[in-house]
Amino acid sequence: MNRIVFATGNENKMKEIREILGDLNTEIISLKQAGIDVEIIEDGKSFEENALIKARAIWKETKGIVLADDSGLEVDYLNGEPGIYSARYLGEDTSYDIKNKAIIDRLEGVPDEKRTARFVCVIAAVFPDGTELTTRGTIEGIIGYEQKGDNGFGYDPIVYVPELKKTTAELSMEEKNEISHRGNALRKMKKNIIKYL
Repeated sequence: MNRIVFATGNENKMKEIREILGDLNTEIISLKQAGIDVEIIEDGKSFEENALIKARAIWKETKGIVLADDSGLEVDYLNGEPGIYSARYLGEDTSYDIKNKAIIDRLEGVPDEKRTARFVCVIAAVFPDGTELTTRGTIEGIIGYEQKGDNGFGYDPIVYVPELKKTTAELSMEEKNEISHRGNALRKMKKNIIKYL
């Protein structure tokens, strides 16, 4: 049975993933649903390395098709911070309210053209035969001046997308999937999965 294990416990992410990969006619399950609980040390120096570390670790447990992602926010004015440390920025258990406010505060007085930022998502796949692939998606925006919107999660309320005149937290699920970094990376990966299947 061709099922895909996605190396995450994040239900918000799983919703987005199932939405985009839904037409693959294969079951897509989270780590919890697969009954996998392994400690993974993400010590890579890039989104690609971290996504592959996760995918390989879970592949060792399942030997099936495994997908993993690593994603984060890169703020150009902050030299690409928080980057691969997005989840652990300002401490493991710090709320995104505090993280978002900290980034806005650090950009105080910085003009729009220097507030450029992007969400980056890398999807890594390991296939049953051990083949490895990564795809990358981004969504460009600028850091807003306040948190706006109740949809989405993480840094969504502070990333303003000028073409849409909205933050990514003000987008509907459909709008977001269409343009999101994860959506872009997943659609690229989907082509590879279809080839493989």
